[in-house]
Amino acid sequence: MVDIAASGGSFQMWVVFALILGALGFYVRERASMELTSLGIICFLLVFFSFFPVIDTDGRNIVTPARILHGFSNPALIAVLALLVLGQGMVRTGVLDQGATFLLGVTRGRGGMLLTLILLLVVVAAISAFMNNIPVVVIFIPIMQALSVRYRRSASKLMIPLSYAAVFGGMTTLIGSSTNLLVNSALIEMDMAPFGFFDFSIPGTVMAVVGLAYVIFIAPYLLPDRTGVVDEIGDGSGKHFIAQMTISETSDLIGKASSGGLFPHVPNKTLRMIRRADETILPPFEDYVARSGDVLVVAATREALTRTLSNDPDSLHPDLDDGQLEPADSEEQRRWKEGEQVVAEVMVAPGSGLTGLTLPQIGFRYKSHCIVLGIQRRSRMIRSQLTDIRLEAGDVLLVQGQSDDVSKLRASRDVVLLEWSAAEVPALKRAKRAGMIFLTVVGLAATGIIPIVVSALCGAAAMVIVGVLNIRQAFQAVDPKIVTTISAALALGVALQETGGAAYLAGHLVTALKGAPVAVILSLFFLLVAGLSNVVSTKTAAVLFTPVAVDMAVQLETSPIPFAVAVIFAANCSFASPLGYQTNLLVMGPGHYKFTDFVRAGVPLIFLMWVVFSLFMPWYYGI
Repeated sequence: MVDIAASGGSFQMWVVFALILGALGFYVRERASMELTSLGIICFLLVFFSFFPVIDTDGRNIVTPARILHGFSNPALIAVLALLVLGQGMVRTGVLDQGATFLLGVTRGRGGMLLTLILLLVVVAAISAFMNNIPVVVIFIPIMQALSVRYRRSASKLMIPLSYAAVFGGMTTLIGSSTNLLVNSALIEMDMAPFGFFDFSIPGTVMAVVGLAYVIFIAPYLLPDRTGVVDEIGDGSGKHFIAQMTISETSDLIGKASSGGLFPHVPNKTLRMIRRADETILPPFEDYVARSGDVLVVAATREALTRTLSNDPDSLHPDLDDGQLEPADSEEQRRWKEGEQVVAEVMVAPGSGLTGLTLPQIGFRYKSHCIVLGIQRRSRMIRSQLTDIRLEAGDVLLVQGQSDDVSKLRASRDVVLLEWSAAEVPALKRAKRAGMIFLTVVGLAATGIIPIVVSALCGAAAMVIVGVLNIRQAFQAVDPKIVTTISAALALGVALQETGGAAYLAGHLVTALKGAPVAVILSLFFLLVAGLSNVVSTKTAAVLFTPVAVDMAVQLETSPIPFAVAVIFAANCSFASPLGYQTNLLVMGPGHYKFTDFVRAGVPLIFLMWVVFSLFMPWYYGI
């Protein structure tokens, strides 16, 4: 080994600087996957510091493999992953989806586009303060699409504001963003006092309110109107299937009457025909009163049918009465009623043996163990009972079954499985359990009764124990990009701190601004970090600049807290690039955005956040 302690660690420091620049180049240009780049960084650090250790006064290497690999077991990373599992549980049970749909329904006919947008974005920000904002944005994307259709506004005017609103909410609490947790973890690593749950909530709320005002009143005018073919026909989620609902003896529909020739008691569905024994009732449905056994033929989107399937699955399972000898309680009969269910779409292939046959004649459910919920025919909307429709090539069948059974349809010559269409059926019956677990985790973390990592990890385990998620679903919620990127960033942070790189950067920044008030230095430091967070990921910026922030505060002989808060807020200001924050990437497709659209809307917002921070923070912290 080479002992270069006498040189002040400058050689290792410059190598770390070069590695950081090289890593940023790989991340931005995407020459390799983020996971591979991150693992490469960690491996380089392990090998380099084995040959060129940083020696302390006792002759020990202070950048050991254990410290470099500590990121994989870092409490902040564990908390982030546990929160992802909790968020997946909320999505899996449809809690967020139901709430978002309820909000959209409440605003219907009450106020215009502006009031509805304000309400939705405020709710997005509020939810994002307490859970990872990625599932929040995923849930609200179709809500924003529905809003754009209702008010005939382009989705490109709404999607970036949605992403930004989620980021604003994440600025207000410690668990609102993984960036916040990482800065907190870096402080703990440096033997500094960690943040409390609401320690920066007041300045975070101020910045969030100003930011929301910007995205509501200004950003839509800066964003392009990309209304076109994609907006007009939608992304496929608006196509309607013919399905049939059987009114059971315990159904809430029994006794419900028509009104004005319509039957409004099946929301989000268009009633096309009613079959009562041998009688067919066609619209207008005058004097109709629902009875047990009635079959309602409806046209509805996949989303609406899936919601009904979650609440009352048997109502959408047609009674084929196809002469099969399968006993009612056989395993084959139960497979689409038990276990984790998925909904997918399959297309009747050209030359299929199903062509010209009805579902009772095919026996599809007994051959595939999947049940057909609806049929969609591109040429016209059918007015016929589901079980009477003779299939044609090109028909799309909405099917439900266990994941393995749906996957086996790939091998069928009669149908083509549309791979993108498979999605799990929300487990609405477990929504209360998921909600209680989530509220308990937030309550324990907010009150400080137990550390955030403990409450989050126990909450994630509880989601599995009570059946909200299974082990496979929990692990699917863990994003390998997050694991490797955060671990690499933490490893770089350790190397930067221990080689003197953080102190070197802090010293030069302080020297360059020599004589300037602390408030001015803090302001310019915020602008520097905010700018770089749009080039690198927010997590990388947070981890790398936290030790620099603390060293700057030490050299200025002031409290490190405002500088650490500056890192939190600035690192979250990745508004001018889709690369810096995952929610920006999520809205690119639905909003039909180009890279320059984020620059157009994001750069003014960054400067606005800088002005607000520069005016409010010195007063709030008494600088």
